[in-house]
Amino acid sequence: MIKTGNPIISIYTEMTPNPETMKFVANKLLYPGKSIDFQDESMAEPSPLAKELFSFPFIKGVFIASNFVTLTKTIETEDWEDVIPTIKDFLKEYLENGGVIINEEDLAKSIQESNNTISDDDSDIVKRVKELLENYVKPAVEMDGGAIQFKSYNNGVVNVILQGSCSGCPSSMITLKAGIEGMMKRMIPEVKEVIAEAD
Repeated sequence: MIKTGNPIISIYTEMTPNPETMKFVANKLLYPGKSIDFQDESMAEPSPLAKELFSFPFIKGVFIASNFVTLTKTIETEDWEDVIPTIKDFLKEYLENGGVIINEEDLAKSIQESNNTISDDDSDIVKRVKELLENYVKPAVEMDGGAIQFKSYNNGVVNVILQGSCSGCPSSMITLKAGIEGMMKRMIPEVKEVIAEAD
């Protein structure tokens, strides 16, 4: 189990390119080196924190990464300004009380984590794609409250999964095509196209 506990926790918010999401950043590592996307409450079993966050009626998605949580609200609910203080207070109290972020045993049973880790049976192109995603793309995407994971490569087409604020964001497709696809084509000539798939 990954637990937290810190006498003084501070939480601040950052806007993301997606107007329906808000990034809540903590001065503590929550899920070091990893990220996980809960697109609805039914997926949240491995994360006591996510389950608690889904109890707020306006939350429809929870994305947990190294030191931040990106929340997606329902479109019809109040503005972020109205709910940010409540969420910040909740997160601060939860973390200060040592609440569990992710229960690794439950996670192993229920969710297959996608990642950019290179394995021995990856082809040379797949290794280069994963390295590029991990070293160049992932840090920039995390700044916007999201994540990008490698899914597959076939005949010049790279399939990726967009998570957190990037999932469903109007500007993410522009970033994907103009930024990520362009860089990948320049650095890995075998790549012809980058496509985002649903998680």
